[in-house]
Amino acid sequence: MARIAEQHPWFAELDAEHRSWITVVARSGIDSFINWFADGGTGNPPRNIFDAAPRSLTRQITLHQTVDLVRTTIDTMEAEIARLAPDAQAPLQLAIVHYSREVAFGAAEVYARAAELRGRWDARLEALVVDAVIRGDADESVTSRASALGWSDPSGVAVVIGDAPQDPGAAIEGIRQIAAGAQCDILAAQQGDRLVVIVGGELSEPGAPVGLVGQFASRFGPGHIVVGPVVANLAEAARSARSALSGLRAAHAWPEAPRPVSSTDLLPERVLAGDGHARRLLAEQIYQPLVAAGGDLVATLTE
Repeated sequence: MARIAEQHPWFAELDAEHRSWITVVARSGIDSFINWFADGGTGNPPRNIFDAAPRSLTRQITLHQTVDLVRTTIDTMEAEIARLAPDAQAPLQLAIVHYSREVAFGAAEVYARAAELRGRWDARLEALVVDAVIRGDADESVTSRASALGWSDPSGVAVVIGDAPQDPGAAIEGIRQIAAGAQCDILAAQQGDRLVVIVGGELSEPGAPVGLVGQFASRFGPGHIVVGPVVANLAEAARSARSALSGLRAAHAWPEAPRPVSSTDLLPERVLAGDGHARRLLAEQIYQPLVAAGGDLVATLTE
């Protein structure tokens, strides 16, 4: 333990409880090696030395740090073996090589299981955040949960909805990689036969959201992909989601619509489908400016 503290400065930064658990694991590993070697070193060495510590330790110590601990412990054991008589060194050194390999596999299994559990938990949490946005319940608690998933509270947020592909998990990972390359945040989840993606980033330029979604449109299933309007933050994303859902329901009325298509470009179809929000938006953004402009524009449009 003195050698670990000397070679790894981060060890001293741990609290007493976690340093104590590391001591327990190191002791368990050495005892297991002694018992295995005393039994003739036959069969595979035990990999369960990490069972002596709680699984929460994997959140305090990284896999890289664990490898450093194992390496330092093995080096210390080999240094002690070197002090023995020459005829006793060879079988012990060979056994150490075999044993350390199994310990490394054991460490990999522990961290792989921990990563799988965290991945499943993150996926459930992400689905809850997306569901809250769709239902219009994105309050401060939802924003806090999103930040735990890496959401950085970007300046622009847009909701994208389309058909879910056959493998939503692989599709979401592909979308996440493309978005990361564009320096955008992503929250995504499958909802029934739909795939919902919340995009966050610098989306203020006209056409920026549709252009970004176009880079990963192939990750969706067949059918229309509708991009809602850009809003200021996640708490307001329900408005973007409402527009995207309305556009997706009405998009079949425009068979030649581009893929992806902005929900704003589907305003006429949404109005004809009975969307009151679209009707008000169409009146505010199209009709009232025409009336204010005067002349024969309104009469021409009516005819």
